[in-house]
Amino acid sequence: MNKALKIVVLAKQVPDTRNMGEEAMTADGTVNRAALPAIFNPDDLKALELALRMKDECVGSTVHILTMGPLRAADIIRDAMFRGADGGYLLTDRRFAGSDTLATSYALSCALRKIGADVVVAGRQAIDGDTAQVGPQVAGWLGLPQVTYAEQVEQIKESSLVVRRRVERGVERVESPLPMLLTVNSSADEVRPQNAMRLMKFKYAATPSECAAEPEALRVKLAAEREYLNIVEWTADDVDCDKSILGLAGSPTKVKSVEAVVFQDKQVQSLTSSDEDIEKLMVELIASRTLG
Repeated sequence: MNKALKIVVLAKQVPDTRNMGEEAMTADGTVNRAALPAIFNPDDLKALELALRMKDECVGSTVHILTMGPLRAADIIRDAMFRGADGGYLLTDRRFAGSDTLATSYALSCALRKIGADVVVAGRQAIDGDTAQVGPQVAGWLGLPQVTYAEQVEQIKESSLVVRRRVERGVERVESPLPMLLTVNSSADEVRPQNAMRLMKFKYAATPSECAAEPEALRVKLAAEREYLNIVEWTADDVDCDKSILGLAGSPTKVKSVEAVVFQDKQVQSLTSSDEDIEKLMVELIASRTLG
């Protein structure tokens, strides 16, 4: 029998940048988050599914979500609980604002030291940054072995995992000791749907700040009676962060400029497969230095 695992999934609530329009950017070139719906980062949903499958295989295992963001980020913790997660931790503090990947990974690593985990699972990258750096940097801060581009955990042993990972020319199977960190590729299995019975059970799960904002709400009464409805909420002080390397102050990456490119109808061309159209396209691409 495999031992019970304590699994923590790093997840992020992101603006849905897959459907960007002109209104999605502000005048100064930053993302207008108010104009875009907030969603569960797609790769992190793949990470959640991989974690839940490990939980299904190992009796007694637990899966918790760790996310850093504003109070509304608790929505993705509830979403994960509806799908099979046991609970979550919201890392929220104004001092985290402006964090790049290094500052973000440092804050998450501080929280993970406090939580403790046998396996940390993260999506390969977030759609609002596409850096694929946070997971590996968390492993670096914690000194954990890491397996990137994971598609499936093929075997759970007493003190290690055998993982299939996607590489450029195929797949690799690697074995890594526990504790460890996995980043999950977009080619991994889709996440399971929300479960109706779990939705009814966990729909009133809330953070202390959410309860304080609505002291007369039903969720406040239920949270006092049912411990499983309490989402943990931590600030930088709660996880013993070095404040000098948080937020903008701790972020060596500086964005020089951001340009929103919105294609107009007049910029769209329809081409046939004729030699003449293909030659015309090649001339335009070379002239614009897209090629050559």
